[in-house]
Amino acid sequence: MLEHVGILLVALMLLVWSADKFVLGASSLARNLGVSPMIIGLTIVAMGSSAPEMMVAAAASLQGSPDTAIGNAIGSNITNIALVLGVTVLIKPLLVSSSTIKQELPLLLLLTILAYWILSDDFFSLSEGIALMLSFIAFIATLLFKALKQRKDNIADDPMLIEAEQEIPEGTTTARSIFWLIAGISLLVLSAHFLVDSAIFIAKAYGISDLVIGLTIIAIGTSLPELAASIASILKKEDDLAMGNIVGSNIFNILAVLPFAGIIAPGTVNSAASLRDAPVMLAITGLLFILCFSRKSGSFRLTRAKGALLLLCFIAYQVLLFSQTTIN
Repeated sequence: MLEHVGILLVALMLLVWSADKFVLGASSLARNLGVSPMIIGLTIVAMGSSAPEMMVAAAASLQGSPDTAIGNAIGSNITNIALVLGVTVLIKPLLVSSSTIKQELPLLLLLTILAYWILSDDFFSLSEGIALMLSFIAFIATLLFKALKQRKDNIADDPMLIEAEQEIPEGTTTARSIFWLIAGISLLVLSAHFLVDSAIFIAKAYGISDLVIGLTIIAIGTSLPELAASIASILKKEDDLAMGNIVGSNIFNILAVLPFAGIIAPGTVNSAASLRDAPVMLAITGLLFILCFSRKSGSFRLTRAKGALLLLCFIAYQVLLFSQTTIN
């Protein structure tokens, strides 16, 4: 058992590290080939930040554990808002004045409702998975169109667009870029495989469902990059980017991570996902939407009290998960 716990922890760290190297290689290669920094940021860098979740979802679905993939997507969204944003706001209150609240947060709420509706019948079909993935492609295309328009008009007020360009790693040689691109994607696939293998073994040994493993250990582990990015943003007094990081990541989880379960392994879903976890994800997202709309000087403010509330929600959810696991 200790061996599998060790493999899981090592695989998790390798997963996060290899995603960073993949982004370094792919973005540097694209830059060397003359691709616009904004396009690199909105495609390679943005998807690279969700690469751990995407690889875990794909690996779990291929290994016949779509509930782990679904749990990872749902759990990551809950963790990003309740834990990551909660901790971030406790460190420093957020004052958001950009379009993050006006545009991306309502979109996230609508997509969360859609995800809940898809899972409500305890069945995830191939057509639903494809529809979500096509929506992801349309979302990226819309961001690219908006970025090109803002670049033409010399406007940049969207935190997702600003963050996309700011997060591009420093350039490197083409040969080294190709090396890190190949090494990064290879290690992503390998670490995701071992992570899912060890997680499933531990789950079975303790009588825990694949869904709960995805909701807890894997979700929290794959959300660590978002925690680091959000804390770094507020320490630099870039509140919009801290919020944009969370909202953008959650949109990607619904549109680019969740679909893998429906596309690769369509079928019946653990009923707990629709009865307990998807409603919690919807409630947490709705709570964030409500908390953000406390105006001050035309902006949207998240105070430490609100951060504490979010963190308490996360703790309560974890207690609920493990109390039900113990009972079962």
